[in-house]
This record gives sequence, C-alpha cells and structure tokens, in this order.
Amino acid sequence: MSNRKRYDTELETLNDSLTEMGAASADAVYAACLLLTAQNDSTAAGILDGDKKIDGMEQKIEQHCLTLLLRQQPVATDLRRISAALKLVTDLERIGDHAADIAEISQMLEQGWQSRIPVQADINRMAQVALEMVRAAIAAFVGTDTEKAEAVIARDDTVDGLFDTIKKELGAYIAKNPGEIDAALDLLMVIKYLERLGDHAVNIAEWVRFLKTGFYRGRQIV
Repeated sequence: MSNRKRYDTELETLNDSLTEMGAASADAVYAACLLLTAQNDSTAAGILDGDKKIDGMEQKIEQHCLTLLLRQQPVATDLRRISAALKLVTDLERIGDHAADIAEISQMLEQGWQSRIPVQADINRMAQVALEMVRAAIAAFVGTDTEKAEAVIARDDTVDGLFDTIKKELGAYIAKNPGEIDAALDLLMVIKYLERLGDHAVNIAEWVRFLKTGFYRGRQIV
C-alpha cells in the first residue's frame, strides 16, 4: 500500500471515530432530555458514565490527529480536516458535558414539576431543535455538506428565540409563585445548557465552511 493510500485510510478511520463520538454525544443529549420528564436515577448514572467515555474518545481522537500531522506533511485539504477535527472534538466533548449537566439538574428537581411549572412543552421543543442541530451538524461535518451546515446555522435563531420565551415564562412564574424559585432557577439552567448545545452545533457547522474555504467565521486560518 502506498503512503498516500495508507494516509487516506487513516483519514477515513478519523472520520469514523468522529462519527462515533458525535453519535455518543447526541445520544447523551437525547437521554438527558428524556430524563427531565422521567427523573430516573439509573438513567442519570448512565449519562454521567457515558460522559467519561466521551472524554476518552476526545483524547484518542486528539492523539490520532497529532499522529497524522507528524506522520506526513498533509496537503491543504488534509490539513484543514485534521485541524477542524481537533476543534470539533472540543465541541463534542462540551456537548457531552452539557448532557451530564442536564442529567444532574434533573436529579435535583422535585417530582411533579411538570404539572406545576407550565414550561415543559417549550423546553421539549427547545431540546428537540437543539438535538436536531447537533445531529445535523455532525452529519454535515462528516459528509462535508455545506448546505446542511448552513441550515444548522440558520436554526440557531429558533433556539435563541425559545430560550428568551422560556426565560420570560419562568420569570413570570417566579413572580406569582416565589416558593418555586429553586425549581424555576434549575430549569433556567437547563435551557441555558440547551442554548449552548445550539451554539456548539453552530461551531461545528462553521468548521464545515472552513473545510471548503479555509475561512472560519470570516477569518482565514489555512
């Protein structure tokens, strides 16, 4: 096998690893959002254990990327993909962290909050959009699909809009029910983490732009 073919095989392996880590991060978000309504301690423990596995994936991918950079002088397109992969795993790791954060908050919420605080439908919608953005962004990166990446970036306004709506709803609820301030503040943290998930999805989508152009958020990198 030629050096180039061997290198291409290594790049494919890198893509597979990114896909695996992306799927694990997205699955953690999905489980964490379900946990908000189910509040199952064993599920929460599984999400927290999964976060440790995601951290391990990040380390392995970073090591793989550095090995690829050292093994052969990459051409411009290869260098972009490896450089972007190093950035991507940081976003994926943070996505896993936020899923764990949501799981921890879910354990603290009192049972039955859904019937008392009228924001569950909007939170579910926000979680759904954020999760779809994460999954689409990962798919866009793996497939270098700029059209899909642009769609992810455009959807961030939806997540931001839902964040503002729910924040106002929680503020109004606290004003009328001061005894529920702790639960409402916990839910405010949940939606903040969901908003950050959307931000990380946008970051990933921006790296897809970079793969095509060498520009990241209007700045030329490679």
